[in-house]
This record gives sequence, C-alpha cells and structure tokens, in this order.
Amino acid sequence: MSTQARGSDFAELSRLVKQQGLLDRRIGFYITFLVGLIAALGLTGVALVLIGDSWWQLAVAVVLAIVYTQIAFLGHDAGHRQVFSDGRVNHTTGLLLGNLLVGVGFGWWMGKHSKHHANPNHEDEDPDVDISVLAFSAEQAARKRGFFRFVVKHQAFLFFPLLLLEGFSLHIISTAAAVRREVKGWRLELVLLATHVVVYLTTVFLVMSPVKALVFIAVHQGLFGVYMGISFAPNHKGMPVLQAGHQLDFLRKQVLTSRNVSGNWFTDFLLGGLNYQIEHHLFPSMPRPHLRHAQALVRDFCQRHSVSYAECGLFTSYGHVLKYLHEAGAELRGTGKLAPAGSR
Repeated sequence: MSTQARGSDFAELSRLVKQQGLLDRRIGFYITFLVGLIAALGLTGVALVLIGDSWWQLAVAVVLAIVYTQIAFLGHDAGHRQVFSDGRVNHTTGLLLGNLLVGVGFGWWMGKHSKHHANPNHEDEDPDVDISVLAFSAEQAARKRGFFRFVVKHQAFLFFPLLLLEGFSLHIISTAAAVRREVKGWRLELVLLATHVVVYLTTVFLVMSPVKALVFIAVHQGLFGVYMGISFAPNHKGMPVLQAGHQLDFLRKQVLTSRNVSGNWFTDFLLGGLNYQIEHHLFPSMPRPHLRHAQALVRDFCQRHSVSYAECGLFTSYGHVLKYLHEAGAELRGTGKLAPAGSR
C-alpha cells in the first residue's frame, strides 16, 4: 500500500467519527464536572481546617491527592480544547486549574505535551521518552552515567518508588520554566503559581504543627505523583519506540505506539479518560465522554485495515511497563539486551 493511500485511511476514519457527532462539545458534562471538583476541593479544605493538628490529616492528604489529580485531568482536557469551543477560554481554564489550583505550570506542560502528541514514543522528539532517571531502550541505558546509571540498572524495581517524587518534580520543573521565561505569559503563570504555594503552605502550617505539616505535604505530594504516574505510564511505555526515518503515516504512528486500558465507568473516572489513549491520540480534541463511544468504531476500523490495536487490563499494562523497563536495563546488568524498537 502506498504512503498516500495509507494517509487517506485517517481521512476516512475522521469522516466516520464526525458523522457520529463524536467531536461535538459536551459543555454540560464539563461544567458539572468542574463544579464537582471545585466543591470537592473546598470540602477537603474545610475538613483540613476542622480536623486541626491531628494525624488524621493524613487521610485528608490522600483525598487531596486524588482531587489534585482529577483537577489535572480536567486541565489536560482544557489544554486539548475538549472543554470549550473557544481556545482562549480553554487556555484560561487550564491556567486556573493547573497553576492556581494544582501548582503545575500549564504553559510548560502544554509545550511538552504537544511535542509528545506530535511524535509519540519517538526516541529523539518525544520528551516523554527522554527522562534522566529512566531508559526506554538499550541505547539510552548505555548513555547513562553515575547515579542515573545505577537507577536505570534497577529501574523496574524503582519505578513506583520514583513516582513518589513525580509531584514535586512537576512543581519544580514547570516553575523553573516560567522563571526562565520559556513560556508565554510567564509573569501571569508565576503569579498564579506563587499564589498557590503561599495559600497551600500557609494553610498547612497554620493548621498543623511543623512535623505534621511536613508529613502531610510528603504524603499529599507523593501520592499525587504516584496517581499521575500510574495514570500516564500504561499509555505508551512498552510500546514500539520510533526512530528517525520511520515511514508510518499519522494513523499508524498514533495507534501503534499507544495502548488502551480496558475497564468500565470506574476505569474511565480513575484514569480521566486516558485509558482510551488510542482514540485520544487520533482525536485529541474529542470530549472525554465520547471516547468510549469512539473506541468500538476505531477498533473495528483498525481491524479492517490490519492495524494492530493494543488493549489490556490495568494491572496487565503495568506488567508490560515493568517488563519493558527491566529489559531496557538488562545490558547494564549483563543479562541481555532489549529487542529493537520495531520488533515489539
């Protein structure tokens, strides 16, 4: 099949999706969800104040980590213009949700995430496969030095513990990008980030003793990082890693590098719709409630066009991720070498 003919496959799929109305906005869903999240955040804040200087605050920290991640998911949707039809309104919503409520710079995330969507799992162009403490190929592992080399050598065992630092990393890296003026509107981003930090730290240290406050922050931010990490990890890790010069058209590039997570409505809520990673990558602006409906259409289309469609359960997906990470570090342990990217 010629490249031009293959490229037309996505045009055909797009027509089918549009005919079903799956790209139409779902403002009612998003407004309801936004109000619910703000209410949950407010109630969590009230509980924090009422409980006071008690170790029961650790239960609040767990709930707050869940609320933060769900807010981040909604910010992700706004960044993809899923929420509103107006791009400026989506951007403003993303700033308020990301910078002000969660404390993660929206501009930095947008730049990074846009590159990921353009070239998912591309060894040179996807920032999500260029992480200092992890390696996704034997070649990447061989380039690690010092402490990072030790981590990569045992990365499958250290993966989940490392996620405890992901929340702190997101705060620091995104704020640093704004300080270095690497994002548009960096002044506003810094004001919103500073407001978040001041309100968050003031509240925590006024309500709790210093020791309890520090433990609260560690539990809250640690679990926030874990929740974020386990939500994004199944999407591409362990799928083929592309290299320069690949000949895949848009549809195949997005489908072959992505993995769906099967489940029910609870899985949809738990993972913020990211469990439909294939459909999301093909149609980034598709509202979250429509992804489930699009799945059957996309899966059938891929089957008819002999395009491999990866899907498995949540825990099975973690098994694939850990197995892949273990193999990537095998050469450093002297136990083997990861198979070439295109052979998986």
